Amino acid sequence: MKKNLSYREKLLELSRIYSISEIQNYIKRKKYLTNSQIEHILKKNKVPIPKEIHISFSEKYFTKPYSKFGKRVLGLRVNMYDLYKNMCLQLGKFFLHIWNNFGNLGLRMLNAIPKIIFSSINLISEKFIKIFYSFYNPKIRIQSANKIVATTGYVVVICAIMILGYTIIENHGAKQKSNLQAKKIEKINKEPKTVLKNKVVKLPSKNTLVIKKNKNNKELLDKKKLAKIPATKKSLKKIKLQEKKPSEVSDIILPNLNLKTETILSLFKDVNYDLKTVRFEKKVKPIYFTQFPKDLDEIQSVKLKKDTFIKIVLPLVVAENEKILDDRYKFNKIKIKKMTSEKEKAWLRLKLREYKVKNGNISELSKRMDIIPVSIALAQAAKESGWGTSRFALEGNAIFGQWTWNGKGIEPLSREVGTNHKILRFPILRASVKAYKNNLNTHKGYKKFREKRYALREKKKSIKGLDLIHTLDSYAQTGKEYTKILAQIIDQNSLFDFESVKLTNSTNKKSLNL
Repeated sequence: MKKNLSYREKLLELSRIYSISEIQNYIKRKKYLTNSQIEHILKKNKVPIPKEIHISFSEKYFTKPYSKFGKRVLGLRVNMYDLYKNMCLQLGKFFLHIWNNFGNLGLRMLNAIPKIIFSSINLISEKFIKIFYSFYNPKIRIQSANKIVATTGYVVVICAIMILGYTIIENHGAKQKSNLQAKKIEKINKEPKTVLKNKVVKLPSKNTLVIKKNKNNKELLDKKKLAKIPATKKSLKKIKLQEKKPSEVSDIILPNLNLKTETILSLFKDVNYDLKTVRFEKKVKPIYFTQFPKDLDEIQSVKLKKDTFIKIVLPLVVAENEKILDDRYKFNKIKIKKMTSEKEKAWLRLKLREYKVKNGNISELSKRMDIIPVSIALAQAAKESGWGTSRFALEGNAIFGQWTWNGKGIEPLSREVGTNHKILRFPILRASVKAYKNNLNTHKGYKKFREKRYALREKKKSIKGLDLIHTLDSYAQTGKEYTKILAQIIDQNSLFDFESVKLTNSTNKKSLNL
């Protein structure tokens, strides 16, 4: 062996002398082996290791200690990996063992099911065989037969008593429920009754209900007539209206009383007034309330509160629209005539004043004399009156929040300094609806609304609220934001379903370019 060789070179020299192929292969592949790795391979091949002779200061105090520390860290890392690997294997074996046990248990249960079924069948068959055998066994005891008959009789009697008791309890509950309902509507269902076309209309009070016979208002039961009629059965039979055509059903105007919401809900239930039916059949009953119930805001359910508001306002809006359509039908008939009578001319002059048309402009009257979409009217009524719970709606029947500077009104609590406007007050709800429609059909601020509506008429398209809502930005100070809120109310509450709703007493007329 050569002299003055480093310790590493001595180890490599020994590997060449003893032909250690493992070290030679690492060297050929240019893999670096540490001195300790070479020592380990030489020891494995039983090659004597030379002692380190000349060890430098750096090797003795820096290189060698740090290399030993590195080996320990590496060994600890290898040990942790082995421990993790063993733990995973043990967990896998544990879960596999549990899975096998569950599988075996399931197989045992599946194997036991046929045995249970066969055992049950055998038990039942044995019982039946014993029963049938007892019928044909001449040695059967008379006492056993008597016991069987007696037991059967007891069971039948007990079942009959239970059924009878359940029936009595159910009938008693139904009777109590009907008594409660009768007490709820006792304020409306008092003795005076009016028979109308084989149907009975119950009157809340003899001095409050008004029944309108037809559209000409020729026969009208008012407070004076009812006050003079004694409340006897014979006199009630005399209060009958003459038979009219099936299309002419009388209107019911509810009394101007402070009715409670509970009473109104009972009334709706009695007359089968349901919004789902209205949406489907496109027909609404002509029930006209004169004011909102004072406790409408006490309803906890938001949906029930909204439905009650719509049920009150919808007939009023539809009735005013049908009145406008009647006038429009008559107006179009007059327009196509070559000669008009004095009566028709007087009617035209009246309508020109009503719709504030100057210089007898017939084309302008045609634009103004038209309906307000039901969805827009309902949405604005809901927005302006807080779904019938605002102070203006309850105290002054002001559904649409119309301002006034001259007429009687209610002062807003939060009125700006320097303004003296009031919210217009109305005697009944329908008067508010009528004023609202006249406002949209005559005020110069809603000219865009009328122009758009007239354009739809000319194109023979249906008038829908969502097509016209953007033209009402001048109704409130918020402008476009206001119309967005109205569109949202229409969409969220599906108010567009009521666009083509008619009253149940309305008659179909042939359109003359309505």
